[in-house]
Amino acid sequence: MSTEAFYRVIDRKTRTHQLPVEYGKRTVEERVADFDEVICGFDIESAKAEASRCIQCPEPQACMLNCPAGNDIPEALWLISQGDFVGAAKVFAATSPLPEVCGRVCPNLCQRGCVLSRGYGSTSIGKLEAFAADIARKAGALSIEVPQVKSGKRVAVVGSGPAGITVAEDLVKRGHQVTVYEAWPVPGGVLIYGIPSFKLNKYVVLNKIRDLEDAGVNFITNTRIGESITVDDLLRQYDAVFLGTGAGVEATMNIPGEKLQGIYNSTDFLIRANVPTEMLPPDRRERPKIGRRVAVIGGGDTAVDCARSSIRLGAKEVTIIYRRTEIEMPGNKTERAICLEEGVKINYLQAPVEYIGDEAGQVKAMKVINMELGAPDSSGRRRPIKIEGSEFIQEVDTVILAVGYWPDPFLGEKTENLRTYKWGLILTNEELGATSRPGVFAAGDNVHGPDLVITAIATAHNAANNIDAYLRGESIPWIDPDNKKT
Repeated sequence: MSTEAFYRVIDRKTRTHQLPVEYGKRTVEERVADFDEVICGFDIESAKAEASRCIQCPEPQACMLNCPAGNDIPEALWLISQGDFVGAAKVFAATSPLPEVCGRVCPNLCQRGCVLSRGYGSTSIGKLEAFAADIARKAGALSIEVPQVKSGKRVAVVGSGPAGITVAEDLVKRGHQVTVYEAWPVPGGVLIYGIPSFKLNKYVVLNKIRDLEDAGVNFITNTRIGESITVDDLLRQYDAVFLGTGAGVEATMNIPGEKLQGIYNSTDFLIRANVPTEMLPPDRRERPKIGRRVAVIGGGDTAVDCARSSIRLGAKEVTIIYRRTEIEMPGNKTERAICLEEGVKINYLQAPVEYIGDEAGQVKAMKVINMELGAPDSSGRRRPIKIEGSEFIQEVDTVILAVGYWPDPFLGEKTENLRTYKWGLILTNEELGATSRPGVFAAGDNVHGPDLVITAIATAHNAANNIDAYLRGESIPWIDPDNKKT
């Protein structure tokens, strides 16, 4: 055992267990008036105190096991407790290219494994990660180091969200030339166009894009692969192609009245509500018009984001309508609590069955039915069942649909022999990221469906490792037309 490890064990055995150190948060009155970040985070002394609560568990540490990317959390928290914030940020960055982002938006799977959670409250790992990364950013310590000798290989990355950013960084670090194609006007994908600024300020993402550009990554925006440029075109220009297009097609409920004015899908609403107009396509620069009473349909993080955005746009009554109970509700509990602080209400065990419009075609009410829970469905959650005869009318001025996402089937339809399933998910060997097209890899939400930023990062690391192996001439087991690995 090293001297440092010995003293860490002594420290673990002698320290007292304390309750969590509170981090800063803007007041409700202040934060609902703008789209600035709500969480102020720690200062130096409070960060050190909170990190010192980590008892440096012996291996295997549950926090690390719970992190899809395998961040060395005990090491990072030890460094923070000693005041080495840059060193801690580098530990996080060794396994995640987006510590500033994950520290802000991850639902903190790692904290669920913290052994302090039952008796004392888990260590605030995410907020500490963001704090350390912000200090390292100001110190200029998060630049991407690339080799002077290049491989001569060229890779096209389609999509600049978490998966695309991860693959671009991993490959440019190995000497490959990387070009990223993005359909939106600004790189960043869902990090710019899907997550509201009150959770993740745009500059945090743009700083990362700048790091990649400084490392030699080229970004081509306003370009949707499959239209004027196809995957086959890319394969003729590049040695490998990575598809990280996410899952941005919204599900619908297919109930009467969904086409009425005043009914938005969540993506269009969030984009136009919180993205600076200069980052938007010309046809989406008008802010959404909302009324006094807003209903958000759905129960995940997107529904919460839409509700909080509605408050900031001036709505007086905002209600989330969810067909199950809070126990089954997906998403980040901390963000949901902040949402309730800001005045949003949640009506459980309800679902709309019809939207009602006025003479001008504007939504004015919705017919809602009460639900009860039956046996678990394929998701493992209890299935909601309509209670016949329980319908009632709820007056609304605006409705926002946040009922789920699917990947865009467009790319699969436009790319010959690229196997897809479940309405557009790209078929891969997820351990390798290999698709049914030799030279084409994929990872992230377009492979496994909507998930967390850190999950996309973890699977994209796997894909990048195997793209590098492929570029070095190693054999890759591609998916065959019968869904079997060849």
